[in-house]
Amino acid sequence: MISRHSLTRAAPLRPPFSGRGALPEGAGAALLADAAARDRATARRTLLTEILWRERFLTRAGLVARVEAKLGRGCFGAAAWEDTFYRDMRAVREAFRAAGQPLAYSRRTDRPGYYLQGRPALHPDVARALQGAVDEVDPAQLAVLQRLSPAARFYQGSTASDIARRAVAHRLRARRPELDEQEAFRLAGADKED
Repeated sequence: MISRHSLTRAAPLRPPFSGRGALPEGAGAALLADAAARDRATARRTLLTEILWRERFLTRAGLVARVEAKLGRGCFGAAAWEDTFYRDMRAVREAFRAAGQPLAYSRRTDRPGYYLQGRPALHPDVARALQGAVDEVDPAQLAVLQRLSPAARFYQGSTASDIARRAVAHRLRARRPELDEQEAFRLAGADKED
């Protein structure tokens, strides 16, 4: 007979993702991707885990914004989104704990937010990308930009963004000839294609 206690305190499932009898390489990730595609909670939790693995010191607002940018506004629900967020974070915290990577929250004013204890402030991939970007900065070009007025810097930035958006629109029209120029430009500025 199953007791009421055994239903509420069931041991967590331990999928064979590592160790003896582990799933073949990539199978666990494929199953997780399939589950995330079918289930909104799994999608949110998977994305939260990926974000926290790569970034540090993210507040609730920062995490929600990043997840909503990928899954769509309101993916945490309309009414009780805060409860949903905290349930998701409990699951994410448990996943990191099971992997030996304790998740903590810093209340320091200079670095508030969630972070993985014992991990560097930046994921090595992010640090390499930033260093690569810094290495490409030409000091002479930087000096020219610093002499520009704020309006001129804004104009240069918006012009660069406009050029990039037009390039994306051109590629969209090449793939989908039924799009007119205006619709392709609109889609190029959207987070994801309709």
